[in-house]
Amino acid sequence: MTVGLVIVSHSSRIAEGVVELAAQMAGGTRIVAAGGTDDGGIGTSFDAVIAAIAAADDGSGVVVLCDLGSAILTAETALEFLDDGVRARVLIADAPLVEGAVAAAVAAGTGGGLDEVFAAAESANGRMRPDPGTEHAGAGTATSAAGGQAGTVTATVTLVNADGLHARPASEFVKLASDFDATVSVNGVDAKSLLRIMALGLGPGRAAELAASGPEANAAIAALVGLIESGFGEKPTTA
Repeated sequence: MTVGLVIVSHSSRIAEGVVELAAQMAGGTRIVAAGGTDDGGIGTSFDAVIAAIAAADDGSGVVVLCDLGSAILTAETALEFLDDGVRARVLIADAPLVEGAVAAAVAAGTGGGLDEVFAAAESANGRMRPDPGTEHAGAGTATSAAGGQAGTVTATVTLVNADGLHARPASEFVKLASDFDATVSVNGVDAKSLLRIMALGLGPGRAAELAASGPEANAAIAALVGLIESGFGEKPTTA
C-alpha cells in the first residue's frame, strides 16, 4: 500500500503529461490525471476529481496537486462530498504542479506516509526545512575509520555519467538512499530529497560527497558509491 497522487489541471494534456513524467521518476506509484472538462474542453471537472481520488486511494491516502486557483476550488469542493473517512486522508498540496508531483511521486515510491508525501510536494515551494543532522556534512567530514565525526561514514565519488545527477539518476539515488536505516547526505543536503539533490546541479565530472550515520551507514555509503560509479546505466562522460 502506498500513497496515491491526483493531478488536477485545466488541460487533459497537461495532467497526462505530468503523470507520465512523474511515473518515470517513481514507477509503481499510483498517479491519476484529472484534467479538462467532462466534454474534453479546457477547465476542471468535479466528477473527474472524485473519480481520480477513488482510483488513486488504496487506503494509504492521496495527495492532490493542482495547476491554477480554480482547480484548487474544484478539488476542495470534491473533498466536501467525500465520506468523512476518505476525506481525512486526502490532502491538497500548495506546490508547483510539475516539481511537486515529481517530488511527491518519489516520496510515495520510497514508502513515505501521507504526511511525508505531502511535505515532499510542498518542498517544491522552496520552503524546505533544514536537513536534520546534515548542516556540516559533506566536504571536510572525516570517515569514522579515520577517527573523525563519531558514527559518520563518508566517501567522495566522481559522477561518471554524461548528465550527472539530473532527474532520473537523482530519483534512483533517492530510492536507494531510502532503503537504508541511515541519515544520508550528499554535498550537505538530504540524500532522500529529490528536489534538494537536483538543486545541487551536480553535472558530469563533479564530486559527490556522501556522509551517513545510523545503523546501516556503511551499507548505505557502499551502495550509493556503487550506484554512482556504475554511471546509473547511462553513457559515461567523455574526457
